[in-house]
Amino acid sequence: MSTIAEAVSRIRGQVKAEVQDAFVTDRYIYSLIEKFAQVLMRRQDYANKLMKFNSVWKALPFIELIEVDKIEAHCSGIQSGCTIKRTKEKLPDMIEGYWGPLIRTVSSIDGSIELQATQPGTYTSMTKTTSFKYNTSKYFWWLDGYIYCPNIEWDAIKLEGVFNSDITKWNCDTEDDCTPRYDQPIYIPEALFAEIEQQVINVMMNTMQVPPEDSDNKVNIHR
Repeated sequence: MSTIAEAVSRIRGQVKAEVQDAFVTDRYIYSLIEKFAQVLMRRQDYANKLMKFNSVWKALPFIELIEVDKIEAHCSGIQSGCTIKRTKEKLPDMIEGYWGPLIRTVSSIDGSIELQATQPGTYTSMTKTTSFKYNTSKYFWWLDGYIYCPNIEWDAIKLEGVFNSDITKWNCDTEDDCTPRYDQPIYIPEALFAEIEQQVINVMMNTMQVPPEDSDNKVNIHR
């Protein structure tokens, strides 16, 4: 899998842009890559085709949980004073798919028990049914960068997702902690990158295009 620096360099080389150009900084190129990757991966998610790209899914093997008040978790109809579990810290930014952040699994840290995705209102409605006491499933929902788990007693969970931010402090590999962001992998399927690359190049070529001279006075207004 390519690093961010390699992806940016490949595009820069194709448009023969100079590093000094104000409009073609590495940050600008990477922002375009992220923009078009978001669109294409959202499309793949809607078609249920993203799961097959195993290389883009990365695991956070140990995410600490804390107890919080259920009102904080927007559980409508549940009285304050009861608690549920929530990730202690906000999670790294994830790419948004068609249905929300691209999360493949949330599970116990050994992977033996998988949690089912739901919403606060849906879970509240489930708890009011007569059959809920026979429901052994575990649930979670995503809200404002946190994961909430209403019916577990665990101290931590494991998560697999597609991230567009630095996850080195989350992956339990201390060797990665000092890796600069631009040397980290870019979690975009290689099969999609050719299309993303072409779209980025088209935008950059339009940005770098010299405006035509005025047909009357032959004076370029940008000089």
